[in-house]
Amino acid sequence: MSYAIIGFGSVGKALAKAFARKGIDISVATTRDPESFALDAATIGPNVIATTLAKAVKADIIFLAVRFESHSQVAKALPDWKGKTIIDAMNTQVPPEELGGLPSSAFVAKAFSGARLVKGFNHLVAATLAQDPAIHSGRRVVFLASDDDDAGEEIGMLAENLGFSPIRLGGLSEGGLLVQARGKSWGRLIFKDLVKFD
Repeated sequence: MSYAIIGFGSVGKALAKAFARKGIDISVATTRDPESFALDAATIGPNVIATTLAKAVKADIIFLAVRFESHSQVAKALPDWKGKTIIDAMNTQVPPEELGGLPSSAFVAKAFSGARLVKGFNHLVAATLAQDPAIHSGRRVVFLASDDDDAGEEIGMLAENLGFSPIRLGGLSEGGLLVQARGKSWGRLIFKDLVKFD
């Protein structure tokens, strides 16, 4: 299984740190030349590889950590996203009426034709997401929502491998609304930093 992060701002770097802590290879890409952020990637860890967008989209599992307005541009990198799992780690200030009344992730899913989409890793501020999720004998919670049960389970296992405690919230129209920031409307679980004790 191969992994990539599209976007290397604060959220992208936080996700890269999660992979680096576990020694799992992760490609990171932006629309810029990878040489412009290769040093930042290498500073996080030797398994964080700066690459081009064209190469990053070849990964099996792809985190979207770009500005919401840029996701449609990323979607043009492939004519068909079949076989890919996209994790929507974005939030948006776009008003709900501009999303056709859809949850933000359902709107994103339309752009990535054929992909399985999971909303996740977006409810924590980047500084918190970047921290080690092991806390006082517990694990930091990440919420996941998807209309594809298999994709939700797959990303749940990845979250566990990264040291988090995943909590599945159901589909995008139910659980997705709990973890989305859309316009001036914030889901009830946005910015809730919870720890699960086994």
